[in-house]
Amino acid sequence: MADALVYGFLASSGLLIGALIGLVGSPPRRLVAVVMAFGSGVLVSALTFDLMEEAFEKGGVAYVVAGFLVGALIYVVIDHLLERMAAKSPRRGGRDPQDVAPGARAVEESPEEATISGTALLVGAVLDGIPENAAIGISLHAEGRALGLVLLAAVFLGNLPESISSSVGMRQTGRSRGYVLAVWGVAVLSTTLAAVAGYALLGGLSQDMISAILALAAGGILAMLADTMMPEAFRHGGPFVALGTTVGFVCAFLLSHLIG
Repeated sequence: MADALVYGFLASSGLLIGALIGLVGSPPRRLVAVVMAFGSGVLVSALTFDLMEEAFEKGGVAYVVAGFLVGALIYVVIDHLLERMAAKSPRRGGRDPQDVAPGARAVEESPEEATISGTALLVGAVLDGIPENAAIGISLHAEGRALGLVLLAAVFLGNLPESISSSVGMRQTGRSRGYVLAVWGVAVLSTTLAAVAGYALLGGLSQDMISAILALAAGGILAMLADTMMPEAFRHGGPFVALGTTVGFVCAFLLSHLIG
């Protein structure tokens, strides 16, 4: 349990570090896109060769496929609802965190709109990290520290550019520094607890159910990559970010086999 807490916090710390970077300055979008692409490649490798491979070894195909699809479906449905909530703010100009309305700080926003949009931002930040950190706890219980270390690196690298981009967007819409830090602080706490919960969930479960939960986490991660990280990386980095994704994939693949 202690390992899950430490691994979960270290992985989630990328959110807070990214938020601080986003508050201090505005890193070039192309650089953030390259880091995001690299993190995407690492996550693809981790969910393919670690989570899904482990899931297939532990349980039946039906449990794995069902868990994988359900994980993706849960993420997509919740993300869609959150996106509609965030769009209620007149200061938002698109689904990208940095797509803000012209002169966003001066645009009037009612307390209700601010509350709804702020809640969506907070829950969205937590949502992206929950399947990833839960997978860390699950992998520590199912396979030990080797697999958990690969996922820790993957999640940290995925969290860093995401929080940089979101924090810059929050700042541009007039959110205070205290507000931004509070949002990401709650996100770090929630996702760290998700790692602990993922570890605790496997206690006493059958092999089939363990495989389903591993696959569910993998499905949620893949849906998040397809919905958020990869499109945003391509949008701001162009086709060359594909190289960053490839390098990230290879690095994670080698790390997994070297420490596995």
